[in-house]
Amino acid sequence: MELNARELQAEPEKPRGKLRKLIKGVPLISWLFGAAVAVVLEHVLGDSLTELLRLPKIPVLFGFVIMLKKPLMIPGAVVYLMLIYIVPIIGVARLTARIANWLAGKLMNIHILFSAAIHLCLLYAIFHHWSDISAYRLLILKLTLIAIMLTLSLNVINGYMGEFSCSHPGFMALGAYAASVFTVVLFADDKLFGKALLPAALGPWLFPVGLIIGGIVAALGALAIAVPSFRTRGDYLAIISLAFLFIVKSMIENLEIIGGPRGLSSQPDYANLPTVFLWTVACVWIINNFVRSILGKALNAVRDDELAADAMTVNTRRTKIVAFLFAAFWAGVAGGLFAHVLRYVNPATFGLQKLAEVLAMVYFGGLNSVYGSIVGAVSLNLLGEALRPLELWKWIIIPLMLILVMIFRPTGLIAFREFDVREVLSPKQK
Repeated sequence: MELNARELQAEPEKPRGKLRKLIKGVPLISWLFGAAVAVVLEHVLGDSLTELLRLPKIPVLFGFVIMLKKPLMIPGAVVYLMLIYIVPIIGVARLTARIANWLAGKLMNIHILFSAAIHLCLLYAIFHHWSDISAYRLLILKLTLIAIMLTLSLNVINGYMGEFSCSHPGFMALGAYAASVFTVVLFADDKLFGKALLPAALGPWLFPVGLIIGGIVAALGALAIAVPSFRTRGDYLAIISLAFLFIVKSMIENLEIIGGPRGLSSQPDYANLPTVFLWTVACVWIINNFVRSILGKALNAVRDDELAADAMTVNTRRTKIVAFLFAAFWAGVAGGLFAHVLRYVNPATFGLQKLAEVLAMVYFGGLNSVYGSIVGAVSLNLLGEALRPLELWKWIIIPLMLILVMIFRPTGLIAFREFDVREVLSPKQK
């Protein structure tokens, strides 16, 4: 029997329709409630369920590492993932959808900032309890939040302004070393710099100053890229920015006063989860407001046609300088946090591999999109850790995925989509 055109057209939409039906009308706060229940369940029942399923320990990364290391444990890991995460999150989200929509509306009526603060507090509580299971989870979570900052800042240049910059690891290195020198000299006893100049108790309070100094140093370094961008675009600017990366890396390797190729250690343990979380939230909020501002629209005009933008009275030189300095500042802040999370920094860290990672996150997630940057950073970071047991195969699978994305979605998974806080917090209130 032949199918008519309407039936043929509707057939491929069935899986997507089921997914939309599942999430339709469920606000963000419902999903957060579900995730909160899941992490509480893991704390209460995780050990008992692990013993029952004959798993060696609580899966630190949703069971994927255990599945790849020991394929015989795949059924147990899948059952654990379903019982602890998937069923509770979906079940609680669906059950609380109606009351959560009412609550989201009430919170929005009070003030959007109050609503955002409630959501962020709940999100932080989830992160805190999830990462409390193991130090490995905590490290991965911190590095993922820092990756979000890096991806967002690079997307300002490569996505919103339409240039192709390869200098971000250099900005990150400048921020990492500047912030490290600030904290080590003032608050740590070190072989290179000697005794601390100030009491260690002041360190956590002045740590934000060190991060801001790292961002400023990175922004000053960005002038070396911003000025040549007036006369170059495309491949030529990419070569200049890549040369800047090599210059910064080589300069740090030859400066013995900051450790040279051996690196710099003794950073105080100031980059705890609340600190990294708050800086990431600030970065997302500020960059989102920046790209949606008049200056952000000017960046899009420069990207689409620089000559036409100049003819329409857009100050293209000022726009480029501000974009480069702004993006470099946040890359420097991310570098400072990165150095204090690992408590060690080495010039080899900021080489071509770091460049490839950041570029992959930007283009995988999507250009010109805050959503895309977050998705790209989170997915590739977690995927890289989940595939770690495969060793060599990891670096075959991830590039193949990137190739497929570039073929079928050249602009990334979620490209050219604005991040509307009102829509996120309460879709029905938009």
